[in-house]
Formats: sequence, C-alpha cells, structure tokens
Amino acid sequence: MFWAGKQMFWAGKQMFWAGKQGKLGKLRARRQGAAVAVAGVVFAGAVACGGSDSGTDKGGKNDGKPDGTPTASAGKAASGPKPLTEAQLTAAAFTDGETVGKYTASEFTLGGPNGEEYTADPAVCQPLVSLAGEVTDYELRTEVNRRVDVPDEMLGLTVSVQLRSYANGDAARVMKDVAEAGKECADGFTEERAIAKGKYLKVEPVKAPDFGEGADEARAYHFTILDVKGKLKLHEYLTVVRAGSATLSFRGEIIDTKDIGGVPKEVLDAQWEKFEAAVGTK
Repeated sequence: MFWAGKQMFWAGKQMFWAGKQGKLGKLRARRQGAAVAVAGVVFAGAVACGGSDSGTDKGGKNDGKPDGTPTASAGKAASGPKPLTEAQLTAAAFTDGETVGKYTASEFTLGGPNGEEYTADPAVCQPLVSLAGEVTDYELRTEVNRRVDVPDEMLGLTVSVQLRSYANGDAARVMKDVAEAGKECADGFTEERAIAKGKYLKVEPVKAPDFGEGADEARAYHFTILDVKGKLKLHEYLTVVRAGSATLSFRGEIIDTKDIGGVPKEVLDAQWEKFEAAVGTK
C-alpha cells in the first residue's frame, strides 16, 4: 500500500504538469493519460515545484504588479548590453525533438513553466520561484521555454530550460537578486500557487558549472522541498547563467525522493554551446 500510494502521488503531480504545460507526441500523450487516471484520488498530493526571479525591494508595490513584488531602483537609466530578439533566442534554443544524449527536447504547448501564478513568501525569495514578467519588474523583452526529458520515463528527470532577454542591464540585476534570495532564503520559504502551497525546507548553493569565458556569471542551487502533505522530501536543482543581456535558466526535478545530484551536464553544455553558436558571446 505504501509504494502504491507513492506511485499514485507521483502520478498526480505528473497529471498536474501535463494539464498545465502539455506535451507533444503520442507517447507523451499516453503518459499524461496515465496520470489523469489517478488524478481524482491524488490531486491533493501534487508536489509543489519551483521557478526563479525577483528584485531587491522586499515590500514595495509596482504599478500593475501584485503586492510585495520587488520594485526597480528609482531613476534607473537605460543602459546595459543590447537585448536579444525573439528570433535570436529561438535560434539559440533547443528545437522540438532535438536529442541531447538520452534526453529529448520539446516545446511547452501551454506556455512556459513557473508562470505568473507562482509567487514566494517572503517576496525576497521570488527569484527562486518564478521569473515571469507578470510577477517581476525587470525589463524582460522576450523569452523562449523548452522542456528536456526522457520520453519513455514517466517518472524520470525533467529539465525546464528558459532563455530570457532583458533591457536596461536587468539581466545583471536578475543575477544579483538570485544571489540575494539564495542567502536570505537559505532556511526555507513558502511557494504559493492558486491551488496549492509548497514548503522549501532548505536552499543550498552548489558549485556552478564552468561555462567558459563567454559567460559573465553563473549560480546554482539545491532545493529540499516538502510535499504538500508534509511527508516526502523532494530535491530540485536550479542553475542560472548570464551572458550580456540574456540569462539561461535550468531547473531539474524528478517525481521521486532521490537526489538527482544536479542538472545533467550534457543538457547544460549542449544548450550553452548552441547559445554561443547562435548569438555569439564576448
């Protein structure tokens, strides 16, 4: 009964992802269907998943932003490297069906992961939850989202890859706020969504990969997350690298209690090499 309950629990989370993000292909549709079959029983046990982004003013309001969303520094001048276009980011991203070792990339059919419904309490932790434009005040110009996983592994590792372009030097501000969140939220925080809450028990910095001279800065974190029933401890990893006006974010998670040890190196390397080839770096 214990293991059956865990399998149903994990399948419930898979159903939640499938309903929110969708997947392409007949095989992936079958994976979603398997999760839907148990959804009515285990939906309450859906695991909270994470995202990344926020500013430094922890208590302010923004015009058109939710209460508590960080605000930009007053009088910020238009400066910084030129933003990349959507066409440039698309050329730099994985294509649908592209393979990286045993992994395959796909597009999110219902938009990107960790969108505007993901917020953090306290607000300073927002960079570790969602970088969506609706819940941050950065000058986000465009973004491209991809999903990387093993198609025939229903409960296997999934990596959300998000490429973003910013104006007015805000890519550097994103990295600064990610670093602040990593320190301020080390002892945990709450991720809030419209239908559920998740408790991050611990935020730990880990060694960031070496992306070479083309990268301006990179940060990586390990999250220990408690499921909404308060019973299982899950592990997620976030790696963020900046190159000029762009950031590349990688979030690795698995519907299991085992520690995956980090975002797969082959996924990081393949995406970075493609980015460098498409847009060039310093």
